[in-house]
Amino acid sequence: MDHAVTDAFGFHALQLGLPEMDGLRANRMPHRWVASDSLLRPDGLPPLPPLDPGLTVQMGHEPVALHCEFDALPFPNASIDLVVLPHALELARDPHHTLREVERVLVPEGRVVITGFNPASLWGLRQRAGHLRRGIGLGREQPLYLPSGGEFLGYWRLRDWLRLLGFEVEAGRFGCWRPPLHSEGWLQRFAWMDRVGDRWWPVLGSVYFVVAVKRVRGMRLVGLVRNDKRKAPAAPAVVANRSAAVARVSHSHEPSELEI
Repeated sequence: MDHAVTDAFGFHALQLGLPEMDGLRANRMPHRWVASDSLLRPDGLPPLPPLDPGLTVQMGHEPVALHCEFDALPFPNASIDLVVLPHALELARDPHHTLREVERVLVPEGRVVITGFNPASLWGLRQRAGHLRRGIGLGREQPLYLPSGGEFLGYWRLRDWLRLLGFEVEAGRFGCWRPPLHSEGWLQRFAWMDRVGDRWWPVLGSVYFVVAVKRVRGMRLVGLVRNDKRKAPAAPAVVANRSAAVARVSHSHEPSELEI
């Protein structure tokens, strides 16, 4: 995340969702906001105060926090240069409409950075198994491995949405190939899977990372535009009175001795 946002140029940056993570800390834009659509934590804990310092980004000496709906952002068209979505589409009320709002507020050539959980991974399989166990009445009290709210959005489905909205995917990669385990010791034992997974099964990573650029098609003039045109050749003169022209020719003719 830091590497993707550090060189993003502009004046206004926005992060939607997951306020516990400062996704704009490496960005150098003068105006940055962190927006949340709810005061409830994604893990189901009690709500946090509206101006909790842990939810805000320090801008100068004043903390700034914005609470709004992700599918109705309070920004005019083409006013934001960078939007960061750390797992925001998965917890959004309408992920497709949220992405349309992001496209609306982004300036041409603006960037969007998206992270999400991959449903085609070990973490996604465990999450679906947990929902299945709850559906049939087993494991109701057992918490899920990942937040229960929202629905996982597939990587290729997200790319199709971005393409339909006029975005060009600039970078995309996967990470986290370790199995979903709570024990830190067992996670360290499976650390070799992160090194091998990037090479042998890259699209099965539990988390994906996408960077896309908003493209606006238009006409571009390359070089100087020349307004001068070649002059057309002059048209031949047309004689209106043929008899007068013949008379002038006859008067200018001098008679010879033979004619006398």
